[in-house]
Amino acid sequence: MINHNGLTIYTDGAARGNPGRGGYGAILMWKGSVKEISQGYKFTTNNRMELMSVIAALESLTRPGLHIEVYSDSKYVVQAVSERWLDKWIATDFKGGKKNKDLWTKYHQLAKVHQIKFIWVKGHASNPYNQRCDELATSAADKGPLYEDTGYEG
Repeated sequence: MINHNGLTIYTDGAARGNPGRGGYGAILMWKGSVKEISQGYKFTTNNRMELMSVIAALESLTRPGLHIEVYSDSKYVVQAVSERWLDKWIATDFKGGKKNKDLWTKYHQLAKVHQIKFIWVKGHASNPYNQRCDELATSAADKGPLYEDTGYEG
């Protein structure tokens, strides 16, 4: 699907070993323009890469106030936002062992300046944008260069 009233973002993350080498991929589509981004990491988790793909896409934006549709095959990411789990995690300062506080906090700050709707897509189910994001994420994990996920390793 393409959001004709704003920005469409497809995202995916991958980890080899979980934890292990990882990567993310994202495709941003805006008024006929398409931008692909990806990055690999030495040691991380799949959930971190799923979330990092969204963060990296949002960090690449140059203007606030966008209407954004984010398509992800990660129920962890989609449900955390759509079902307002993140609001509860923030309100309780991630008590109870909630993971990835560094990334969720970063996402929360980036999301404040946009109107974002998350849409879950079934992974590996013939959606060409989701499949391309998977290719970007796995290629970044496999071929590098690989960076340190300081929030995970640190």
